[in-house]
Amino acid sequence: MRYRVMALLGVVAACMVLAACRPAQRVHFFAEGQPASLEEWGVLRIEDGRLRLNDGVVPYDLNTPLFSDYAHKLRTVWMPEGTSATYQPERSFDFPVGTILSKTFYYPLPEGQAWDGKSVARTPPSQSSLEGEALDLSKVRLIETRLLVHRAEGWVALPYVWNDAQTEATLKRTGDLVALELVDTQGRREAANYQVPDQNQCGGCHITDNKSRKLLPIGPKARHLNRDFDYASGRQNQLAHLAGVGYLAGVPSTPPRLADAMDTQAPLDARARAYLDVNCGHCHSATGPAITSGLWLDAQTQDRLKLGFCKQPIAAGKGTGNRRYDIVPGHAADSIFDYRLDSDDPAIMMPELGRSVVHHEGVQLIRAWINAQAGSCDTGTGTGSEPSPAT
Repeated sequence: MRYRVMALLGVVAACMVLAACRPAQRVHFFAEGQPASLEEWGVLRIEDGRLRLNDGVVPYDLNTPLFSDYAHKLRTVWMPEGTSATYQPERSFDFPVGTILSKTFYYPLPEGQAWDGKSVARTPPSQSSLEGEALDLSKVRLIETRLLVHRAEGWVALPYVWNDAQTEATLKRTGDLVALELVDTQGRREAANYQVPDQNQCGGCHITDNKSRKLLPIGPKARHLNRDFDYASGRQNQLAHLAGVGYLAGVPSTPPRLADAMDTQAPLDARARAYLDVNCGHCHSATGPAITSGLWLDAQTQDRLKLGFCKQPIAAGKGTGNRRYDIVPGHAADSIFDYRLDSDDPAIMMPELGRSVVHHEGVQLIRAWINAQAGSCDTGTGTGSEPSPAT
């Protein structure tokens, strides 16, 4: 008996030292209220110096992510046992009540550098820092985790900001401002005032239906998720993986797919349309808040006038830069698109939320796309033909 007791005590001591016997925390869905700590939800946990996912939490990524001051994003989805989302061909999937979507914004640290209070690497999201569905906290800087939770009354957005020690994220209903310096591979620095949105600002992007005025997910659409992902269990198509774990029903044999906007091997038109869809299309669409602008930039729109070709703005004010048309085929320098994308002035820039710096690679892409277009606004030929499909 004494031997067994001593052995048991030894096992307990080893568990305490190595934290190896602690089971993963279970996800807890709050049907009401606003928990002060992200930890209460049980979606993510800090363990062994890494940010890890808890049981049932599935990561995903987008073919082309929305630009957010060069931040990288760890996206996840969790659903109550026995439930699944229903596939929809164009809109975000129809998720059951109880779903928790999370998006953790982080930056890799500059190569070989520890956190100095401001410096983060300016790298493309394609250079993921995920290692087996986990983030090594010695190599990244966590900024915030946004939750989008589906309650009986609809979706609710909750922004949580990580502390300096990267041990806890607390609810910041009024948002936050984080002063950073983006460092590129040549060591050049650019100041970035990263803004954590307040709860009302979340609606600026997530209210995608101007009639219902309800928050809705943006990213989990078939055309964005139709790509491979390096899961801990191996590489697999995301739609197939979600269906396999019981999180998605009704996936067709040939779902749509948007290009990776930064993939130079993909057609220029497909890259540009994917970029505009994910960065602008949730607002500029037939149902979005910018419907009255007449400018629709979602993937489904093929009418060149609605896409901005030789289209005069309805109410852009200072945002025109004294340019006459949204897009002048073959002439990006004369187009309002180029002027607004290449600005960080809040009164001019588009998108108007979610960034404080210019997405230089995005500007170059849309500039090249406009310069490659045929037609003339002066002769009325600028809207006469449809671009190739974006999917």
